[in-house]
Amino acid sequence: MRILALLLTVGLPAWAAPVDTDALDALPPAEVVVLGEVHDNPEHHLNQARAVAALRPKAVVWEMIPRDFAVPADVADHATLAEALEWQARGWPDFAMYHPIFLAAPEARHYGAEIDRAAARKAMSEGALAVMPDGARFGLDLPLPPEEQAAREAEQQEAHCNAMPTELLPAMVEAQRLRDAALAEAVLRALEEVGPPVAVITGTGHARKDWGLPAVLAFAAPELRVLSIGQMETEPGGDAPFDLWLVTPPVDRGDPCAAFR
Repeated sequence: MRILALLLTVGLPAWAAPVDTDALDALPPAEVVVLGEVHDNPEHHLNQARAVAALRPKAVVWEMIPRDFAVPADVADHATLAEALEWQARGWPDFAMYHPIFLAAPEARHYGAEIDRAAARKAMSEGALAVMPDGARFGLDLPLPPEEQAAREAEQQEAHCNAMPTELLPAMVEAQRLRDAALAEAVLRALEEVGPPVAVITGTGHARKDWGLPAVLAFAAPELRVLSIGQMETEPGGDAPFDLWLVTPPVDRGDPCAAFR
């Protein structure tokens, strides 16, 4: 907690330090709070629910919900909500892990930002701007700096057990840029319609300050105060690209690379 107190006193540095879960009860003020996760880690979702309960957001933006889905006003019933969102059919981890986040924000409006497979494939083959024609406001018309492009391709390769053909990596980065832009679009829509604060539930990769959603928002709406919180299962080493971050025990998944062999 002393780390959080220091951050509150002097303001958030470009790269901050790890915090414990108690920090989630009193986060630094921001219009947008990006809550990262490893999708199948139950502890990460409990932490997100804790942060959302303290934040009391007016809106929650979800990477996991399609843009055109209407979230029922009553989020209390687990089974009804999961069915309305077609959660299992769309391949996300067990909805029981995510339901506490909805319960923590019973009065919030929920916004979807999921990019479906068809849109992702089009972004990979034709570029993100082909899917989001007005994406220039999110920088989709601009090439990435060479060093960032290389780093992002390397991250995609590592995430896929170093088994991807190298010629596919630029296309995979393009799909990730589209996902970040879609999240930013939903955030700005939520701010316009209901106002701050807005919480964002998304993978930790999208919570990165250097090239994830916070970076896209800094490009599109530099006046916004955005707080990024990463959650991971191993110590990141060096500077972690988040304002605040937590490390939790890993989930036992067996060998995640077995399918690539």
